[in-house]
Amino acid sequence: MGEYFDRRLSELFNDYTTIVERRNEPQKGGNGIYERFIYPVLTREHIPVFWKYDLDEKTNPMLMERQGVNCVLNSGAIELNGKIHLVARVEGNDRKSFFAVAQSDNGIDQFKFWDYPIVMPETDDPDVNVYDMRVTKHEDGWLYGLFCTERKDPEAPAGDTSSAVAACGIARTKDLETWERLPDLKTRSPQQRNVVLHPEFVNGKYGLYTRPQDGFIETGKGGGIAWGLTDSMENACIDEEILMDCKEYHTIKEVKNGQGPAPIKTKKGWLHFAHGVRNTAAGLRYVVYAFLSDLEHPEVVTHRPGGFLIAPEGEERIGDVSNVIFCNGAVARESGELLIYYASSDTRMHVARTTVDKMLDYVLNTPEDPLKSYDCVQIRRKMIEKNLELIKTKVKL
Repeated sequence: MGEYFDRRLSELFNDYTTIVERRNEPQKGGNGIYERFIYPVLTREHIPVFWKYDLDEKTNPMLMERQGVNCVLNSGAIELNGKIHLVARVEGNDRKSFFAVAQSDNGIDQFKFWDYPIVMPETDDPDVNVYDMRVTKHEDGWLYGLFCTERKDPEAPAGDTSSAVAACGIARTKDLETWERLPDLKTRSPQQRNVVLHPEFVNGKYGLYTRPQDGFIETGKGGGIAWGLTDSMENACIDEEILMDCKEYHTIKEVKNGQGPAPIKTKKGWLHFAHGVRNTAAGLRYVVYAFLSDLEHPEVVTHRPGGFLIAPEGEERIGDVSNVIFCNGAVARESGELLIYYASSDTRMHVARTTVDKMLDYVLNTPEDPLKSYDCVQIRRKMIEKNLELIKTKVKL
């Protein structure tokens, strides 16, 4: 038995090392806005062996997986001390999610999880599940993690063991290791998901992007990215939510939409990434889109490029919840490089690399969705006409 144990243990660690030490390369082609990469940056194969297996031969002689991991997804992102840190949602085989930090020197490859996952303190009303953290470095000096906290719906009919109530959990830290849990956000909405903290004070208050909705899944009368202010994060409370980016019929965000990571400050405004959801014959389709808002009034959208920025391609379409792209983490580096972290099909994490200047070009110069096929064709025909004239000129030369 000892020989088998030793051989299997060696294989497990060799396989893990191969995954976490491999280099990533950009995919060929692309749309000129960003570049994708060949490999995901985080998968369940990136989980350390000692998180999943009892490595004591006496208690696990066959080296069976004792605490499996199903997927790694929906990671918040931040740069600290020159390194990129992803605060990932890790889902065990038992369906419970928890947070864990993975670190990389370049943000493109060789992400390695810290030895231990995060211990997130509970409130007086314990969470059943926590997930999808957005990490914001606020000007008050704290790193805030806002995430979805889920609890069973106390109003659910007898026998209904799937209905839930979603709220915004809030925690803060200085080092991503030790977290102070604060009371959940209070709003007038029955449910809150996808809440994100603005990185700067606005009129001396904390600004929050919310997504008011009536049900756990269905937005009902709500829906759209909203904006609200709170005096304090220690007891965060929003009295009024103002819709700033609404869901819209027959668009990429016809069912619902929500803020992704905290917006990025640029010379032209606040750069936002968000997810939009629409119906298809095969179910809901999630994509990522971008927009720009005013520097002085972050709740005022100034530019809305039409259509999606990132949609699932190839193997990204396949997973636990197929046809889904979701982003809640992005890092703008001092060099101007911009790393957009997105999950595909609720299964794995990827990175798209671009620059802040490229994204500004995209949001400032991409036409807005005119909401009708006729008008969309007119916009496209105008560009085609211009291009054909340019082609004729170049051919003559």
